[in-house]
Amino acid sequence: MKDKMNKKDGAESSKKQQGRNKTIHTTLEEGKQYLDRCIQVKVPQIDLANVTDKTIWGDMFSVCSMLPKESIDLIIADPPYNLTKSFNGTIFSKQKETDYENYTRRWLDQVAPLLKKSGSIYVCCDWATSLIIGRVLEEYFQIRNRITWQREKGRGAQANWKNGMEDIWFATKGNEYTFNLNAVKIRKKVIAPYRVDGQPKDWKETKQGNYRDTCPSNFWDDITIPFWSMAENTDHPTQKSEKLIAKIMLASSNEGDVVLDPFLGSGTTSVVAKKLNRRYIGIEKEARYCLWTEQRLSMAEENPEIQGYVNGVFWERNSFSEQKNKTK
Repeated sequence: MKDKMNKKDGAESSKKQQGRNKTIHTTLEEGKQYLDRCIQVKVPQIDLANVTDKTIWGDMFSVCSMLPKESIDLIIADPPYNLTKSFNGTIFSKQKETDYENYTRRWLDQVAPLLKKSGSIYVCCDWATSLIIGRVLEEYFQIRNRITWQREKGRGAQANWKNGMEDIWFATKGNEYTFNLNAVKIRKKVIAPYRVDGQPKDWKETKQGNYRDTCPSNFWDDITIPFWSMAENTDHPTQKSEKLIAKIMLASSNEGDVVLDPFLGSGTTSVVAKKLNRRYIGIEKEARYCLWTEQRLSMAEENPEIQGYVNGVFWERNSFSEQKNKTK
Protein backbone atom coordinates (compact mmCIF):
# COMPACT_ATOMS: atom_id res chain seq x y z
CA MET A 1 0.00 0.00 0.00
CA LYS A 2 1.37 3.37 -0.97
CA ASP A 3 1.65 6.23 1.47
CA LYS A 4 -1.50 8.18 0.68
CA MET A 5 -1.10 11.77 1.79
CA ASN A 6 -4.12 13.98 1.28
CA LYS A 7 -3.80 17.70 0.73
CA LYS A 8 -4.64 18.47 4.32
CA ASP A 9 -1.89 16.21 5.67
CA GLY A 10 0.69 17.41 3.20
CA ALA A 11 -0.01 21.08 3.57
CA GLU A 12 -0.46 21.57 7.28
CA SER A 13 2.07 21.28 10.04
CA SER A 14 0.97 20.44 13.57
CA LYS A 15 -1.48 22.87 15.04
CA LYS A 16 0.02 25.14 17.63
CA GLN A 17 -0.39 23.64 21.07
CA GLN A 18 -1.67 26.19 23.53
CA GLY A 19 -1.34 25.95 27.27
CA ARG A 20 -2.17 22.46 28.54
CA ASN A 21 -3.48 21.19 25.19
CA LYS A 22 -1.96 17.73 24.66
CA THR A 23 -4.01 16.66 21.63
CA ILE A 24 -2.12 14.48 19.14
CA HIS A 25 -2.54 15.62 15.54
CA THR A 26 0.84 14.76 14.03
CA THR A 27 0.84 14.84 10.22
CA LEU A 28 2.16 12.09 7.96
CA GLU A 29 5.09 14.27 7.03
CA GLU A 30 6.00 15.00 10.66
CA GLY A 31 5.52 11.45 11.93
CA LYS A 32 7.08 9.36 9.21
CA GLN A 33 9.21 7.50 11.76
CA TYR A 34 6.05 6.22 13.45
CA LEU A 35 4.37 5.13 10.24
CA ASP A 36 7.54 3.24 9.31
CA ARG A 37 6.97 1.00 12.36
CA CYS A 38 3.67 -0.24 10.97
CA ILE A 39 3.49 -3.42 8.93
CA GLN A 40 1.40 -4.75 6.07
CA VAL A 41 0.12 -8.31 5.85
CA LYS A 42 -0.23 -9.68 2.33
CA VAL A 43 0.36 -13.41 2.80
CA PRO A 44 -1.29 -15.97 5.11
CA GLN A 45 0.29 -16.22 8.56
CA ILE A 46 1.01 -19.66 9.99
CA ASP A 47 1.07 -18.21 13.49
CA LEU A 48 1.04 -14.80 15.18
CA ALA A 49 4.80 -14.41 15.52
CA ASN A 50 5.11 -11.71 12.85
CA VAL A 51 1.97 -9.74 13.69
CA THR A 52 1.82 -9.68 17.49
CA ASP A 53 2.39 -6.26 19.10
CA LYS A 54 2.11 -4.65 15.69
CA THR A 55 0.01 -1.99 14.02
CA ILE A 56 -1.16 -3.42 10.70
CA TRP A 57 -1.76 -0.77 8.04
CA GLY A 58 -4.49 -2.22 5.88
CA ASP A 59 -8.16 -3.04 5.50
CA MET A 60 -9.55 -5.55 7.98
CA PHE A 61 -11.47 -7.36 5.23
CA SER A 62 -8.21 -8.40 3.58
CA VAL A 63 -5.98 -8.66 6.67
CA CYS A 64 -8.21 -10.87 8.84
CA SER A 65 -8.34 -13.55 6.16
CA MET A 66 -4.53 -13.81 6.49
CA LEU A 67 -4.53 -14.50 10.23
CA PRO A 68 -4.61 -18.01 11.75
CA LYS A 69 -7.94 -19.35 12.97
CA GLU A 70 -8.74 -19.59 16.69
CA SER A 71 -5.66 -17.58 17.68
CA ILE A 72 -7.25 -14.57 19.44
CA ASP A 73 -8.31 -14.40 23.10
CA LEU A 74 -10.28 -11.15 22.98
CA ILE A 75 -11.70 -8.99 20.18
CA ILE A 76 -12.61 -5.37 20.82
CA ALA A 77 -14.34 -3.88 17.80
CA ASP A 78 -15.45 -0.31 17.24
CA PRO A 79 -16.82 -0.37 13.67
CA PRO A 80 -18.14 2.78 11.98
CA TYR A 81 -21.55 3.64 13.34
CA ASN A 82 -24.31 3.98 10.77
CA LEU A 83 -23.78 7.72 10.52
CA THR A 84 -22.20 9.96 7.91
CA LYS A 85 -18.75 10.60 9.33
CA SER A 86 -15.39 11.67 7.94
CA PHE A 87 -12.36 9.68 9.08
CA ASN A 88 -9.37 11.76 8.00
CA GLY A 89 -11.00 12.42 4.63
CA THR A 90 -12.45 8.92 4.16
CA ILE A 91 -16.23 9.22 4.32
CA PHE A 92 -18.43 6.52 5.82
CA SER A 93 -21.94 7.36 4.65
CA LYS A 94 -25.12 6.41 6.45
CA GLN A 95 -26.63 3.29 4.88
CA LYS A 96 -30.04 1.71 4.75
CA GLU A 97 -30.63 -0.53 7.74
CA THR A 98 -30.43 -3.67 5.59
CA ASP A 99 -27.14 -2.53 4.06
CA TYR A 100 -25.62 -1.82 7.46
CA GLU A 101 -26.81 -5.21 8.66
CA ASN A 102 -25.03 -6.82 5.70
CA TYR A 103 -21.91 -4.77 6.44
CA THR A 104 -21.96 -5.99 10.04
CA ARG A 105 -22.35 -9.57 8.89
CA ARG A 106 -19.44 -9.16 6.45
CA TRP A 107 -16.94 -8.03 9.08
CA LEU A 108 -18.15 -10.57 11.63
CA ASP A 109 -17.57 -13.26 8.98
CA GLN A 110 -13.93 -12.18 9.04
CA VAL A 111 -13.30 -11.98 12.80
CA ALA A 112 -15.47 -14.81 14.15
CA PRO A 113 -13.16 -17.63 12.95
CA LEU A 114 -10.17 -15.93 14.61
CA LEU A 115 -11.57 -16.13 18.14
CA LYS A 116 -10.54 -19.01 20.38
CA LYS A 117 -13.26 -21.28 21.74
CA SER A 118 -12.74 -19.62 25.13
CA GLY A 119 -12.62 -16.12 23.64
CA SER A 120 -14.82 -13.06 24.08
CA ILE A 121 -15.85 -10.21 21.81
CA TYR A 122 -17.04 -6.68 22.62
CA VAL A 123 -18.63 -4.48 19.95
CA CYS A 124 -19.11 -0.73 20.40
CA CYS A 125 -22.15 1.02 18.89
CA ASP A 126 -24.61 3.86 19.33
CA TRP A 127 -28.27 3.35 20.24
CA ALA A 128 -29.41 3.02 16.61
CA THR A 129 -26.76 0.58 15.38
CA SER A 130 -27.08 -1.34 18.65
CA LEU A 131 -30.44 -2.64 17.48
CA ILE A 132 -28.78 -4.08 14.38
CA ILE A 133 -25.49 -5.28 15.85
CA GLY A 134 -27.09 -7.13 18.74
CA ARG A 135 -29.33 -9.03 16.37
CA VAL A 136 -26.50 -9.99 13.98
CA LEU A 137 -23.99 -10.75 16.72
CA GLU A 138 -26.32 -13.42 18.08
CA GLU A 139 -25.90 -15.34 14.81
CA TYR A 140 -22.20 -15.89 15.59
CA PHE A 141 -21.79 -15.82 19.38
CA GLN A 142 -23.55 -16.21 22.70
CA ILE A 143 -24.73 -12.82 23.91
CA ARG A 144 -23.78 -12.26 27.55
CA ASN A 145 -24.77 -8.65 28.15
CA ARG A 146 -25.27 -5.20 26.74
CA ILE A 147 -23.27 -2.50 28.47
CA THR A 148 -24.48 1.08 28.30
CA TRP A 149 -22.00 3.82 29.13
CA GLN A 150 -22.61 7.50 29.69
CA ARG A 151 -20.91 10.13 27.57
CA GLU A 152 -20.64 13.43 29.39
CA LYS A 153 -20.11 15.28 26.11
CA GLY A 154 -22.35 15.67 23.10
CA ARG A 155 -24.46 18.17 21.24
CA GLY A 156 -27.94 19.01 22.35
CA ALA A 157 -30.94 18.47 20.10
CA GLN A 158 -33.80 20.89 19.40
CA ALA A 159 -36.48 18.28 18.76
CA ASN A 160 -35.15 15.19 20.50
CA TRP A 161 -33.36 14.02 23.62
CA LYS A 162 -29.61 14.65 23.68
CA ASN A 163 -27.74 11.46 22.87
CA GLY A 164 -25.65 10.87 25.99
CA MET A 165 -25.33 7.06 25.93
CA GLU A 166 -23.56 4.41 23.87
CA ASP A 167 -23.72 0.62 23.97
CA ILE A 168 -21.15 -2.17 24.01
CA TRP A 169 -22.30 -5.74 23.29
CA PHE A 170 -20.48 -8.48 25.20
CA ALA A 171 -20.54 -11.99 23.72
CA THR A 172 -18.52 -15.19 23.93
CA LYS A 173 -17.80 -18.08 21.62
CA GLY A 174 -18.67 -20.72 24.21
CA ASN A 175 -19.69 -21.29 27.80
CA GLU A 176 -16.13 -21.29 29.14
CA TYR A 177 -14.63 -17.83 29.05
CA THR A 178 -12.54 -15.41 31.09
CA PHE A 179 -14.23 -12.93 33.42
CA ASN A 180 -12.06 -11.41 36.15
CA LEU A 181 -14.63 -9.80 38.43
CA ASN A 182 -12.20 -8.60 41.10
CA ALA A 183 -10.13 -6.80 38.48
CA VAL A 184 -12.96 -4.44 37.55
CA LYS A 185 -14.64 -3.60 40.83
CA ILE A 186 -15.28 0.12 41.33
CA ARG A 187 -14.08 1.99 44.41
CA LYS A 188 -16.80 4.27 45.76
CA LYS A 189 -16.82 6.64 48.67
CA VAL A 190 -19.03 5.65 51.60
CA ILE A 191 -21.15 8.63 52.60
CA ALA A 192 -23.23 7.07 55.38
CA PRO A 193 -21.13 4.22 56.83
CA TYR A 194 -22.99 1.33 58.48
CA ARG A 195 -21.36 -0.45 61.39
CA VAL A 196 -21.98 -3.69 63.25
CA ASP A 197 -20.63 -3.82 66.80
CA GLY A 198 -18.67 -0.69 65.99
CA GLN A 199 -16.90 -2.24 63.01
CA PRO A 200 -17.33 -1.31 59.31
CA LYS A 201 -19.93 -3.45 57.52
CA ASP A 202 -18.93 -4.16 53.89
CA TRP A 203 -16.65 -1.12 53.68
CA LYS A 204 -13.16 -0.06 54.72
CA GLU A 205 -12.00 2.79 56.89
CA THR A 206 -8.69 4.46 55.94
CA LYS A 207 -6.84 7.70 56.55
CA GLN A 208 -7.76 8.70 53.01
CA GLY A 209 -11.49 8.17 53.62
CA ASN A 210 -14.15 5.49 53.78
CA TYR A 211 -14.80 3.35 50.72
CA ARG A 212 -16.17 0.08 49.41
CA ASP A 213 -15.27 -1.89 46.28
CA THR A 214 -18.50 -2.70 44.46
CA CYS A 215 -19.30 -5.12 41.66
CA PRO A 216 -19.63 -3.37 38.31
CA SER A 217 -22.98 -3.25 36.56
CA ASN A 218 -23.75 -3.01 32.86
CA PHE A 219 -24.25 0.75 33.23
CA TRP A 220 -20.98 2.70 33.36
CA ASP A 221 -21.21 6.30 34.49
CA ASP A 222 -17.55 6.77 35.39
CA ILE A 223 -16.08 7.21 31.89
CA THR A 224 -14.42 10.43 30.77
CA ILE A 225 -14.31 11.12 27.03
CA PRO A 226 -10.75 12.07 26.00
CA PHE A 227 -10.39 15.84 25.85
CA TRP A 228 -7.68 18.36 25.02
CA SER A 229 -5.76 18.31 28.33
CA MET A 230 -5.46 14.49 28.42
CA ALA A 231 -2.29 12.94 27.00
CA GLU A 232 -4.31 10.19 25.30
CA ASN A 233 -6.41 12.64 23.27
CA THR A 234 -6.13 12.71 19.47
CA ASP A 235 -8.01 14.37 16.63
CA HIS A 236 -9.82 11.11 15.84
CA PRO A 237 -13.57 11.90 15.71
CA THR A 238 -14.81 8.85 17.65
CA GLN A 239 -11.94 8.02 20.01
CA LYS A 240 -12.74 5.81 23.00
CA SER A 241 -11.03 6.42 26.32
CA GLU A 242 -8.32 4.19 27.75
CA LYS A 243 -10.34 3.69 30.91
CA LEU A 244 -13.29 2.33 28.92
CA ILE A 245 -11.13 -0.19 27.07
CA ALA A 246 -9.21 -1.09 30.24
CA LYS A 247 -12.42 -2.24 31.93
CA ILE A 248 -13.13 -4.61 29.04
CA MET A 249 -9.58 -5.89 28.80
CA LEU A 250 -9.08 -6.53 32.51
CA ALA A 251 -12.41 -8.36 32.78
CA SER A 252 -12.13 -10.55 29.70
CA SER A 253 -8.42 -11.29 29.26
CA ASN A 254 -5.33 -12.20 31.25
CA GLU A 255 -1.76 -11.00 31.05
CA GLY A 256 -0.09 -12.42 27.94
CA ASP A 257 -3.39 -12.93 26.09
CA VAL A 258 -3.75 -11.68 22.51
CA VAL A 259 -6.23 -8.85 21.89
CA LEU A 260 -7.37 -7.94 18.38
CA ASP A 261 -8.90 -4.64 17.30
CA PRO A 262 -9.97 -4.82 13.63
CA PHE A 263 -11.02 -1.13 13.56
CA LEU A 264 -8.10 0.30 15.50
CA GLY A 265 -8.61 4.02 14.89
CA SER A 266 -6.09 6.05 16.87
CA GLY A 267 -4.87 3.00 18.78
CA THR A 268 -6.54 2.98 22.18
CA THR A 269 -6.89 -0.82 22.32
CA SER A 270 -3.23 -1.41 21.48
CA VAL A 271 -2.05 1.23 23.94
CA VAL A 272 -4.14 -0.20 26.79
CA ALA A 273 -2.96 -3.73 25.97
CA LYS A 274 0.64 -2.56 26.21
CA LYS A 275 -0.01 -0.86 29.55
CA LEU A 276 -1.80 -3.93 30.94
CA ASN A 277 0.78 -6.48 29.71
CA ARG A 278 -1.40 -8.01 27.01
CA ARG A 279 -0.27 -8.70 23.46
CA TYR A 280 -2.07 -6.84 20.74
CA ILE A 281 -2.86 -6.80 17.03
CA GLY A 282 -4.39 -3.64 15.61
CA ILE A 283 -5.70 -3.20 12.07
CA GLU A 284 -6.29 0.27 10.64
CA LYS A 285 -6.57 1.41 7.02
CA GLU A 286 -5.95 5.14 7.58
CA ALA A 287 -2.24 5.90 7.57
CA ARG A 288 -2.47 8.88 9.88
CA TYR A 289 -4.32 6.89 12.54
CA CYS A 290 -1.69 4.16 12.31
CA LEU A 291 0.93 6.84 12.90
CA TRP A 292 -0.90 8.18 15.96
CA THR A 293 -1.15 4.64 17.34
CA GLU A 294 2.61 4.13 17.15
CA GLN A 295 3.18 7.59 18.62
CA ARG A 296 0.93 6.74 21.56
CA LEU A 297 2.60 3.34 22.01
CA SER A 298 5.92 5.15 22.24
CA MET A 299 4.46 7.54 24.83
CA ALA A 300 3.17 4.54 26.83
CA GLU A 301 6.74 3.40 27.40
CA GLU A 302 7.36 6.59 29.37
CA ASN A 303 3.93 6.85 30.98
CA PRO A 304 2.05 3.56 31.59
CA GLU A 305 -0.75 5.21 33.59
CA ILE A 306 -4.43 4.96 32.66
CA GLN A 307 -6.50 7.93 33.79
CA GLY A 308 -9.15 6.84 36.27
CA TYR A 309 -7.45 3.50 37.02
CA VAL A 310 -5.03 3.84 39.91
CA ASN A 311 -3.32 1.19 42.04
CA GLY A 312 -5.42 -1.55 40.46
CA VAL A 313 -8.69 0.23 41.21
CA PHE A 314 -11.30 1.96 39.03
CA TRP A 315 -12.30 5.21 40.69
CA GLU A 316 -15.47 7.19 40.32
CA ARG A 317 -15.24 9.93 37.69
CA ASN A 318 -13.63 13.20 38.81
CA SER A 319 -12.47 11.76 42.15
CA PHE A 320 -8.94 13.00 41.49
CA SER A 321 -8.03 13.71 45.11
CA GLU A 322 -8.52 10.04 45.98
CA GLN A 323 -6.48 8.96 42.96
CA LYS A 324 -3.52 10.97 44.16
CA ASN A 325 -3.53 9.23 47.54
CA LYS A 326 -2.50 5.62 47.77
CA THR A 327 -5.10 3.84 49.80
CA LYS A 328 -3.57 1.76 52.53
